Amino acid sequence: MQGEILAGADKETRNIQVVPVARNNLASIAAWPVPPQAGMSFGGWPSGGVRGHATSSIAPGDALSVTIWDNEDNSLLTTTAQKSVQLTEVTVGNDGTIFVPYVGKVNVRGLSPDQARERVQSGVEAVLPSGQVQLSVKQGRLNTVDLVGGVSQAGSYPLPDRNFSVLSLISQGGGVSDALQNPIVKLVRGGRSYGISVSRLFAQPALDVSLIGGDKVIVEDDPRYFLALGAAGKQSTMPFPQDEVSALDAVSMIGGLSANRANPRGVLILREYAGNQVRLDGRGPDRTRVVFTVDLTTADGLFSARNFRIANGDLVLATESPVTSTRTVFGLVGQIFGLSDQLNSN
Repeated sequence: MQGEILAGADKETRNIQVVPVARNNLASIAAWPVPPQAGMSFGGWPSGGVRGHATSSIAPGDALSVTIWDNEDNSLLTTTAQKSVQLTEVTVGNDGTIFVPYVGKVNVRGLSPDQARERVQSGVEAVLPSGQVQLSVKQGRLNTVDLVGGVSQAGSYPLPDRNFSVLSLISQGGGVSDALQNPIVKLVRGGRSYGISVSRLFAQPALDVSLIGGDKVIVEDDPRYFLALGAAGKQSTMPFPQDEVSALDAVSMIGGLSANRANPRGVLILREYAGNQVRLDGRGPDRTRVVFTVDLTTADGLFSARNFRIANGDLVLATESPVTSTRTVFGLVGQIFGLSDQLNSN
């Protein structure tokens, strides 16, 4: 029962803090530090959106195919029978350069294919005034992105241009699987991991960031959950079906409260905070273990429960009604007297 769980909460030696969920303290609770387990799934999201450049840029590891045409009879590169020479699969070095015969090293790092062709053309014209250059690019590892899981066609995809965004990549991979529960997108970039729900990405197009070479995009189930115990319709691990789950949502998700057993004034939400998040100025919990109490028999309690957010790893506990214990005792007494009457009659 609620009284048994909260016993000793007012003592000086208490190890828990009890906080009623009510209108007058919702704002202050919302300003508390985020418990460590609540931030495990979503690590923020990079800003910037789609950059708007039309083409991809050349990076080390890309392979360039360069064809040089020259009609001169005494050309350094071509012959009378063959008026062109082709340099196939010329790999861009770590310094961003390629080697062109009679021209030397040409730096093409960060250039678009057209810009790279113009730069090679300038170098060729110095030795072949009538030479003409064609150039094509095959993206290497630093100009591809990986799409991992949650789609029908996972794999590595080349960056066609700098407008290639997260949603563009997911679309090329066949879209998000219908089997995922509140799917989230994880973006791994430069040793950091970011996360956002697919529904939020759809709703806010400005968050659809452009990808850069080496990015990894993972589509998966939302790993957040809360636990449901006590006098409720379900006692289980409950996944988050949406970005935000309120206390009222949680009660609905667990099948409501048991009509015969539950105490509607004693819905408890148990949460743990880190030691460095404990504060004594009211701007955070004063103990690492906090029990939020919800009273669903009042209008304020119902409205407040709708605005109180469940965090990843919370325990939602529907406590037993004191009436249930009384009924149990009377039931046992009645059974004893009934058994005694049967023995006497025999």
